[in-house]
Amino acid sequence: MADFVVLATADWDHPLWTNKQHTAVSLAELGHRVLYVESLGLRPPRPGTADLPRILKRFRRLLRLPREVRPGLWVWSPPVIPGATRGRGLIVNKWLVQSGLKLVKRWLGFLKPLLWTYNPLTLAYLDISTFSGTVYHCVDSIQDQPGMPSARITAGERRLCEAVNVVFTTAPVLQQRLKPLNPHTLYFGNVADECHFRQASSASLSCPDALQAVPKPRMLFIGALDAYKLDLPLLEQLIRTTPQWSYVLVGPIGECDASTDLSAILALPNVHWPGIQPYRDLPAWLAHADVALLPLQLNDYTRQMFPMKFFEYLASGRPTVATAIPSLVPHREAALLCEPTVAAFKAAIHTALAGGGPSAAVGQARAAEHTYTKRTDRMLAVLQQLGLLRCNRPISGAGAEVASGLLISFLQRLTLQPLLLLECVRPGSGGRIAPWNTRLLERLVRRELNSRNWIAAVELYALLWQRHGTVAELHRLMFRRGAR
Repeated sequence: MADFVVLATADWDHPLWTNKQHTAVSLAELGHRVLYVESLGLRPPRPGTADLPRILKRFRRLLRLPREVRPGLWVWSPPVIPGATRGRGLIVNKWLVQSGLKLVKRWLGFLKPLLWTYNPLTLAYLDISTFSGTVYHCVDSIQDQPGMPSARITAGERRLCEAVNVVFTTAPVLQQRLKPLNPHTLYFGNVADECHFRQASSASLSCPDALQAVPKPRMLFIGALDAYKLDLPLLEQLIRTTPQWSYVLVGPIGECDASTDLSAILALPNVHWPGIQPYRDLPAWLAHADVALLPLQLNDYTRQMFPMKFFEYLASGRPTVATAIPSLVPHREAALLCEPTVAAFKAAIHTALAGGGPSAAVGQARAAEHTYTKRTDRMLAVLQQLGLLRCNRPISGAGAEVASGLLISFLQRLTLQPLLLLECVRPGSGGRIAPWNTRLLERLVRRELNSRNWIAAVELYALLWQRHGTVAELHRLMFRRGAR
């Protein structure tokens, strides 16, 4: 099992969990040790007191050791100066993060962990060469969010993609944008905590107190109510023209967009805003709703996103009506997708209330295919194939033939350039302490490569991997910039 440092852009106890927390949990559940590093602050604090509680909470945790929140999963709040993202302030923050992380890794016994980062500005704070492998998990276009330093994030993300070993994206458009920067850019769409939200299909869940007085039929939205991604004009007009329906909006207002103004919508008599609800209670809200809504805009941000709540809605068994953004189109047989117009949404809701559209079983089956554990397992398989993560199960059968064929093809292509080979393949294993026969095997590998004995080289690599868990020389061949 491996050790992972997850560099997040959200605090662990944020009420709206996203990829960061769920991926950390799934890594731990798969048997790995995980250090979850809370947000370093991508944007400066907003004027006023909106960010004050979060800043005060961070200050209270500065001198604390990492806290174990689950078996094998620790959370650490790095000691950074809020808003210091340039000049001397950034220099101080970089020193604080690097020094603090070094001490925390030593305290936890993380000798050579892998870095799994969500922060596009990672290189401004960390020397990623100190990790045994690096992953950038790009889950949305952060630079298109309001208040973000867009140019700085875009430039930092480009540098990061060129430097890391692998880039995972959650939307096809993100993959298209980042793949020219790193050939190992792969698409893994967003998923859901399927078991948690499937509880909504159980008749045993009682109706939340705040929902009992709301007349049926109930249209439910769960998530951050932000103007930069939700189509608020569409939603307001839809609500005004359908007074016979109740609209329940669960979540914080202006979480990422301080300009969000819902006063006109909340003033309507058929709108109910219970605020933020505990994550554990969300299945009960869905269980007693009639339609789950996802009224998104079509803009640069939403074209590059995959809303997490989509599969959460499907897992609950609720009819789902959503804007047909690019990432959702492949799943149109599981939900009612429509253009962002009042007429289209109204027609889709009528269809859902009449029992038309995809069945609950179809939606739940689709959600069951897209869980955090399954996606994380597939991502780890990629890391194993690239030599970044030791495989605990030997590859056999057809898988072994494919792997050997790919490796032979790769070695042939790469070693046709003798000078490149001599430059890349050097004695040693990157400072890693290994038994004497490991170094001997590596020398034998280099000899076979120089002689172009591909089969023998592959067999020796397999021996190194199975006995010692090291393919350092192959790793250098695959990930040096010129080899890409």
